[in-house]
Amino acid sequence: MSYLGTQPNDVKKNTGLYTPSEILQLTKDGSWGGSLELIQEQTLSSGNSLQFTAIKENVYDVHFLQATNVECGSLNTSIAVRLSNDGGSSYEAGTKYELALKYLTTGGSFGEVNSTGLGYLEFLSDSQNQNRGGYMYLYALGNASKYSFTTFQSMEETTFTYGNGLYDTAETMNAIQVLTTNSNNWTGTVSLYGIKQLWVT
Repeated sequence: MSYLGTQPNDVKKNTGLYTPSEILQLTKDGSWGGSLELIQEQTLSSGNSLQFTAIKENVYDVHFLQATNVECGSLNTSIAVRLSNDGGSSYEAGTKYELALKYLTTGGSFGEVNSTGLGYLEFLSDSQNQNRGGYMYLYALGNASKYSFTTFQSMEETTFTYGNGLYDTAETMNAIQVLTTNSNNWTGTVSLYGIKQLWVT
């Protein structure tokens, strides 16, 4: 009989049928697929970037990046993500990133943006120097045979944005940088989580 859990501590027989209470307990214990593990949380009070250099890319296929209470002191300052293949010694800043997004404003206007050859992955858009927050899923960072790609959503005071991004080279990415696209300073809290998969052994 297969079990759910992490070897050598099998925690539940995999019978294929679980009660709601069993699912809740497995989730609480961190043995159910979809559970979040907080890897690191950082608050930036001064500066234009922060780095996550121990992202457990060999453990998680999917990462979840959450930004809250983000403020910038200048207009037209977007927050973006860059990836590293050398543990954070440097971050890929060439032209290998791609972007597709849509936006909707409280005034009823909407549109879309598609770009290739970028130097970053879009995260939190801004055009009005507004408070904002959002989240990003990052996929396959630790898989050297796949492209790293993202999906994201962000909300300013007057604009909702959602979309996806891609780093168009297959290689292992093992660090994440969160920064402004124009080097302006910003403040806010960013949390990085790993999303546990449902392992059946």
